[in-house]
Amino acid sequence: MRAARLHQYDPEFRGPDYLSLDEVPEPTIREADDVIVRIDGAGLCRTDLHIIEGIWRGKVSVELPYTLGHENAGFVEEIGPGVRGFRPGDPVIVHPLITDGVCPACRRGNDMHCENSRFPGLNCDGGFAEYLLTKERNLVRLPDGLQPRAVAPHADAGLTAYHAAKRAARVLEPGAWAVLIGFGGLGHIAFQVLRNLSPARIIVVDRSELALSLARELGAEHVVQAGPETVAEVRRLTGGKGAEAVLDFVGEGGAIEQGLAMTRRAGTYFVIGYGGTVQVPAIDLIAEEKSIVGNLVGTYADLLELMTLAGEGKVRLAVAYYPLEQINQAIRDLHEGKVKGRAVLVP
Repeated sequence: MRAARLHQYDPEFRGPDYLSLDEVPEPTIREADDVIVRIDGAGLCRTDLHIIEGIWRGKVSVELPYTLGHENAGFVEEIGPGVRGFRPGDPVIVHPLITDGVCPACRRGNDMHCENSRFPGLNCDGGFAEYLLTKERNLVRLPDGLQPRAVAPHADAGLTAYHAAKRAARVLEPGAWAVLIGFGGLGHIAFQVLRNLSPARIIVVDRSELALSLARELGAEHVVQAGPETVAEVRRLTGGKGAEAVLDFVGEGGAIEQGLAMTRRAGTYFVIGYGGTVQVPAIDLIAEEKSIVGNLVGTYADLLELMTLAGEGKVRLAVAYYPLEQINQAIRDLHEGKVKGRAVLVP
């Protein structure tokens, strides 16, 4: 089968060919709960760019070359003898972590913190290919009317955005303000989730007019062009106090400092994007009682809930499709900010 594989890291992101389209053996059933999914669509994520740059090198154990792709959806192709809940042909989306289901974290429902997890596309072969080997416990059956390729980015981008927005909704009471920094692939999903889960008034911040236009299309009432006056404008909109919840989907390039500055006293700053460093004087945390919360992917239950909202038409994805052979063009477009919403590779 064809697979887009990383052969060497590119710290300067010079390209032009970041991944190589190789012929590799198709996966085979090895264990009773194995499932082979025929990929219908695989989302391209900014994490894939960071993997190519080598940011994850040393943080995960992986040998090059290997196949990227951790936002996967498709149709069940083959099942192991122990699989009971799925049959060939079923449309599914794949939770990104392969977990053991028996460690304390899994037992508590925090499966993204599984002590023995594998992450296809990060530390083992992923879904930028025609087929993916996964486990029955990773699959969520899609509601009627949802095409796998149309929802593939929900497997990570949507799941991460849902997890963060769900946590933020718990601190957002009627009349509260939420700020979304970055309205790209994750931000536009989180916006829709927050509208469904909380009564908060939402401010969208982004430097890209393309992203802000998408925010307006989705019904955002308050949009702010990122720049030197961003914090002042957010504070003006919030009556000088700042927002109860700030969700930062950028996490670098000044977004962290601005995000903390626009978080009100006793508010919560949710870190989702990464690349920068959070530095806060301890006295500031004490004096203003701000909370800083990290967010990692989401649970199987989160993905199930998100698919329910998607099936009801309450959360929609903006998607740009690329054939698998155009993987490097898709990578360049994402790197240069030319993708509106999410990019999806189609084998």
